[in-house]
This record gives sequence, structure tokens and C-alpha cells, in this order.
Amino acid sequence: MLYAILIHGSEEAIAGWDDVTEAALQQRHAEVRQALQAEGRLGPALRLAPGQASVWRGDDDFVLDGPYAETKEQLLGLYVVDCDSVAAARAVAQGLAFEGGVFEIVPISLFLPGQLARPVPSGGE
Repeated sequence: MLYAILIHGSEEAIAGWDDVTEAALQQRHAEVRQALQAEGRLGPALRLAPGQASVWRGDDDFVLDGPYAETKEQLLGLYVVDCDSVAAARAVAQGLAFEGGVFEIVPISLFLPGQLARPVPSGGE
């Protein structure tokens, strides 16, 4: 079964990490990705651009700056992984953990109607 591991945390806290802390987390995430890739269980993995999220509520045409209306954690990124159980997906999330991180694990159906041919612009457009 496919699971999305949604990574929530404080953009402000992450922006305050020193280079050693950031490098250690990136190394750990790279090791998790390499292991999942070798097992054929890694789907898309994304790190979202900090400070550029907004919310549009189509029912009332209302736009908010920021990722959510009422929360302190932002969605920072996500992984799509193929695991036999939610417990196995939790084990993957444990390998991705960091102080203050919140990991939401959700069974998903994956639809791939097309592939992006270019990276998403960093200017939030």
C-alpha cells in the first residue's frame, strides 16, 4: 500500500538551524531515501519552499498568507512510500524525524496523469 508521510514543523525553527544541524538532517533523509530507492519503495519526495505558501478558499474566494489558517506548524514536505503496513510507514517516518517535527501518515492512491517537465519556480508563481 502507498502511504504519504507529510512532514510538518516550524519554518521559523528550521530557519534557525545551524549548518551542522541542517547537514545532519539532510544526510539522514538521504540515507532513508537511498534505502527506500534500493528496495523499490520510494515515490516522490518534496521539500516545500519556506515562506511562500498561501491558502485559497474557493467557496468564499478568500486568500490567506501562510500555509494554514490556524496552526503553528507548516507543511514542510512529503514522501510517498510503499509499505506493507502503517507500522512500516511509521518506521520510515522515525528515520526522518527531527526535533519539533510532526509526521502525518496517510494511505493514498497515486495518480500520475503526466510528469512535470521543469521545476516549479521558486518565486511562488
